[in-house]
Amino acid sequence: MDGPTGKGGGGADSILINYRLGKTLGIGSFGKVKIAEHIRTGHKVAIKILNRRKIRSLEMEEKVRREIKILRLFMHPHIIRLYEVVETHTDIYVVMEYVKFGELFDYIVEKGRLQEEEARHFFQQIISGVEYCHRNMVVHRDLKPENLLLDAKKNVKIADFGLSNVMRDGHFLKTSCGSPNYAAPEVISGKLYAGPEVDVWSCGVILYALLCGTLPFDDENIPNLFKKIKSGIYTLPSHLSGGARDLIPRMLVVDPMKRMTIPEIRQHPWFQAHLPRYLAVPPPDSAQQAKKIDEEVLLEVISMGFDRNLLVDALRNRIQNDATVAYYLLLDNRLRASNGYLGVDFEESTEAGLSGLQSPSSPAVNHRLPYIDYQGMGLRPHYPMERKWALGLQSRAHPREIMTAVLKALQELNVEWKKTGHYNFKCRWLPGFPNRLNSNLGFGDNSQIVSEETSPASAPNVVKFEVQLYKTREDKYLLDLQRVNGPQLLFLDLAAAFLAQLKVL
Repeated sequence: MDGPTGKGGGGADSILINYRLGKTLGIGSFGKVKIAEHIRTGHKVAIKILNRRKIRSLEMEEKVRREIKILRLFMHPHIIRLYEVVETHTDIYVVMEYVKFGELFDYIVEKGRLQEEEARHFFQQIISGVEYCHRNMVVHRDLKPENLLLDAKKNVKIADFGLSNVMRDGHFLKTSCGSPNYAAPEVISGKLYAGPEVDVWSCGVILYALLCGTLPFDDENIPNLFKKIKSGIYTLPSHLSGGARDLIPRMLVVDPMKRMTIPEIRQHPWFQAHLPRYLAVPPPDSAQQAKKIDEEVLLEVISMGFDRNLLVDALRNRIQNDATVAYYLLLDNRLRASNGYLGVDFEESTEAGLSGLQSPSSPAVNHRLPYIDYQGMGLRPHYPMERKWALGLQSRAHPREIMTAVLKALQELNVEWKKTGHYNFKCRWLPGFPNRLNSNLGFGDNSQIVSEETSPASAPNVVKFEVQLYKTREDKYLLDLQRVNGPQLLFLDLAAAFLAQLKVL
């Protein structure tokens, strides 16, 4: 029989009955990481298999426990997700988000210094994730490119919370930890620190590394390295833009009381440039997120045989069980597939709904470039890369005017819809089925898909799709129709009819 992480009767396969284990992705000091498939949902995950004996021998028990405790709380698009922890007498199995692309460190080594736009893209995501940590009273304390992973779309995922700690009002931290090159002066000096300011320093070093391909403070001799960090003296290359040359020195300030804060970084012009709207809004804390439940994903999990009330209760109380693991895997993969993290891109301060639908000849139909594409990966906001069965329309009109014309076209085509956001709808179309929403065009809470009794969703020719409006660049918007399921040719028929209603063809 194999050992606890082998293939024998007492191995991982017999413990992780909800997963189909695949190849080993890597081997670490006290365990290995395997890719796996969640059987119920079919989604890929990464499973850390940690050997308890090795953890104890390396005195890493506290580190492992801390990381698990913190990651259980977090739900953020730029922080690695933890779905489940299974423990036995010999091993700890940590089921996590599968991140395909590897470390940001390797990416920098491969490319050298990055172009400013790409560096800013990474930095904006890092700051959003760090801000989320701080809002949930957690300071990372070991931010560095080795702990920043990239997914298949090169989005940052902050990982390795083993050295992080929970902040408490009125309490200061003193532990000297983290990598020396990225550690703040007060950390390596053994001084007291509140927490967020040391993460800001590390983010400043990371930004320097992204833009320059080197480190601001570096020396093979550790005492000399510490002297350089404590002095705060480094060189800014001449190729840096004025904005970057202004931002980095404000972050790498030796005196933590004078160092830039996360809110101040957010307001800096260099950071604000091309900032996606979903990152412009401060992230909610984990308690707020637990209250939000996606009804469609909930129904999908219930269809697997789980009790609705028990599932809702477990989600609200952040309880780990088979049902909640399936829920979060479905939710996260759906959001990733449709860039659902950008769902707040067009939230406006006003709560007023769209009313008084205008003619399709409104300004919403001007300055648009239509296309239909049949390639493989789903439309993304960075038009026109990777897309799947997507209809895209560009416009410089006001988003409200665009959506007014869209809803008018949906009405004419007898499409049923449900509002899921100010600029996002779930739609259903059954050819020849009479429209029951003609009298309900007020864009209010009553705008919803009619009941299953009146519209048989199980019919083979029902087409389900989503409509989402994205901002692609300054004063320009992209309307995306994304097929969810249903016959592809029928979806194309619908797309063509939709274009005709908008008088684009």
